[in-house]
Amino acid sequence: MDRQSVGIVLVLLCTCLGVLTKRPNIVFILTDDQDVTMGGETPMANTLNMIGKKGMTFQNMFTSSPLCCPSRSSILTGNYVHNHRAINNSIDGNCSSKAWQQGPEQNTFATHLKNIGYKTFFAGKYLNQYGDKAVGGVAHIPPGWDEWHGLVHNSVYYNYTLSVNGKAEVHGDDYAKDYLTDIINNRSHEFLAKQNGVFPFFAMVSTPACHSPFDSAPQYMDEFADKKAPRDPSFNKAGMDKHWLIRHAPNPLSNASLTYIDDTFRKRWRTLLSVDDMVKNIVTTLDEIKLLDETFIIFASDNGFHLGQFSLPNDKRQLYDFDIRVPLMIRGPGIPANSKNTDPVMNIDIMPTIIALAGEQAPSNVDGMSLVPLLKNKGTSDWRRSALIEHTGTYRVKGFRGCKNTQFLNNCAPDCVCEDGFNNTYSCRRVLTKTDNTMYCEFSDDENFQEFYNFTSDPHQLTNTIKKMTPEFLAEQNKELVKLSLCKGASCRQVHPPHEEDRDENSVIKDQSSNSAKSVKQNGILESNSVVSL
Repeated sequence: MDRQSVGIVLVLLCTCLGVLTKRPNIVFILTDDQDVTMGGETPMANTLNMIGKKGMTFQNMFTSSPLCCPSRSSILTGNYVHNHRAINNSIDGNCSSKAWQQGPEQNTFATHLKNIGYKTFFAGKYLNQYGDKAVGGVAHIPPGWDEWHGLVHNSVYYNYTLSVNGKAEVHGDDYAKDYLTDIINNRSHEFLAKQNGVFPFFAMVSTPACHSPFDSAPQYMDEFADKKAPRDPSFNKAGMDKHWLIRHAPNPLSNASLTYIDDTFRKRWRTLLSVDDMVKNIVTTLDEIKLLDETFIIFASDNGFHLGQFSLPNDKRQLYDFDIRVPLMIRGPGIPANSKNTDPVMNIDIMPTIIALAGEQAPSNVDGMSLVPLLKNKGTSDWRRSALIEHTGTYRVKGFRGCKNTQFLNNCAPDCVCEDGFNNTYSCRRVLTKTDNTMYCEFSDDENFQEFYNFTSDPHQLTNTIKKMTPEFLAEQNKELVKLSLCKGASCRQVHPPHEEDRDENSVIKDQSSNSAKSVKQNGILESNSVVSL
């Protein structure tokens, strides 16, 4: 039998046995500052139909930090902020610093995928300080990427510089040539169109939307003219029982702030329409090249956002659900269509999930947990009950320019309402089970301030009930928060036995991090019951 005939026989055997002989493709779409509590996914019909309804929507997705660079660093590495140490958006805060480049950046999902034979592509915003001259400029290409189109510094839509495989590409303000979301769309299309199915690929497209300055494409500038920011129960409400920054937010909001909030809400939605076009183009392209059925598509954001909640006009950085909840949808081979999951998942889970989908096991020092057991749409008792949220406040010693009495505060706009500061440093434990839906927070400030919320009775976190809690209860809360704040690797992935009434003995999946990975590879091939064919 000649070599060609042997190959045909092997293909037939693999087909009959249901064995997949190559790794799946993965596309990861990441937005910027996209909320879920104010309907941030609503304008994205293509995304909801082509990813959400074709796969699984995670309804309780949390970020490890409500700020861009710390959260993105968690996404890339699978680690909590206290382990990757990118604590804010500055170089001094380890955002794309030399220490970051020499440490955590050497162990991202990109480096792992590259090492196992993936073609890798990146386009868009990376980390807020990427490309700064102090940390290597545009010549620095993060390890693991074959094709690199990285935005220098923070999200914008016009007048920016890209590092294109290590060389500066300067853009202006011509929509047809420069609108960043469309540039990302076009270049991801070019990359995908070149794929022929021989080698697996990983593409990450990271859009500026819906981050400020909220520049929408010209064709969408008149959309949503009748929309206003949602007036939920926390909107324009004084938070007198909350931490210092919230207590000092002027209430009620000024008319100027209300106008600004509604205008910003509309602008944010408009920027997302171009992202929605990009999602449609990606799915359509994958279908045209006959690779859609072999590709996992992940859609997420780095952190949430608020507009008027507790009289804070416009920002993130707060511990409340509106800033820490983000969208997460995944479609791909074997994922049940239009399925929902309510387990508490996190941005640190994206990295180990990507590695598991590729047929490998994430390194032992990764804090996050693979979502593969949940993607099977089967109940599991081996899952986390709580998530850790960390934020280190940023401030300006001399105050925010143009605003009086704002020393050691920051982000004081509009109307000089400050949304961050030296005393806005905290850690929180967000618990979510069938019987326990709470949050406990501790501040590193001169008040040793604490907050506690029971979402079952208070879904909008209107009342801080910390003073009603017994000393014994608070001691236990502190103990568990300290454990999470010091965890690393396996200790972060330790799951707590659920309440007996939460257990479903017929749908228990054991050891999500190790067993799922062990079942992926046997004798060098991916089996039909592996993560690839969920």
